[in-house]
Amino acid sequence: AGLFSWHPLLMALAFSLLLTEALLVFSPEASPLRALSRKAKVRAHWALQLLALLCALLGLGLVAYNKHLHGKGHFRTWHGRTGLLAVLYAGGQSLGGLLLLYPKLARSWPPGKLRLYHATAGLVGYLLGCASLVLGMCSLWFTAAVSGAAWYLAVLCPLLTSLVVMNQVSNAYLYRKRSQH
Repeated sequence: AGLFSWHPLLMALAFSLLLTEALLVFSPEASPLRALSRKAKVRAHWALQLLALLCALLGLGLVAYNKHLHGKGHFRTWHGRTGLLAVLYAGGQSLGGLLLLYPKLARSWPPGKLRLYHATAGLVGYLLGCASLVLGMCSLWFTAAVSGAAWYLAVLCPLLTSLVVMNQVSNAYLYRKRSQH
């Protein structure tokens, strides 16, 4: 196991826990931080996103190094390709979030439109990360370690959190913005 065992732990921490919390921090129903000011929620979102990205990058780096040590190919499976794309997407999305933290960088974009695009793109990235988690749960390594009802329960976790996050983003940004036009 060695280095490899850190990969699923760090990726689950990044995409299942930290990223989920980072997206739900703005939810009036789901966040333990709902009493905080908008500014404090933005800071919490930023900190959770940064931690998630760092965990994901470390998890990606460790699995790539482990494959290198064992002479195995990189990104040959749907899980590997989807995971790489999810981590790269998360990095790009984090850079896009800087435009909201520092609006002077995005001179020609109205902040409301930028928030809508950031939230929508964030949802796509989150779903990509959850898809990679589910694909990882279909791997030989995971199915050898987890089987039966526990496997189904593990797969349900990212699927159910995806539904919760999609509902949150849709209610907060998409439906509200559509009804205002």
